[in-house]
Amino acid sequence: MRKYLVMAMRTPRFDASIAVPHQEWLAVVRERGQLVETGKFTDGSGGAYVITAENLAAAQELISTDPIHTTGASELTVYEWDITG
Repeated sequence: MRKYLVMAMRTPRFDASIAVPHQEWLAVVRERGQLVETGKFTDGSGGAYVITAENLAAAQELISTDPIHTTGASELTVYEWDITG
């Protein structure tokens, strides 16, 4: 399993009501053992989370089901992350 950093930047379509479905989605990913950590940016522009997956394609498939993505509330970008510290 590799780690992937997911940057979630809010779009003009962002609505605060998406927070609950997103948090529920994160809880399911955490229960499956694939969510390492998550947090929001203090400037309100979005947030990030770290997941584990077999490969980049699997990571992209997983995040494509995140409600903040499916509703267009945020633009998600995933990076394979080689954490060194």
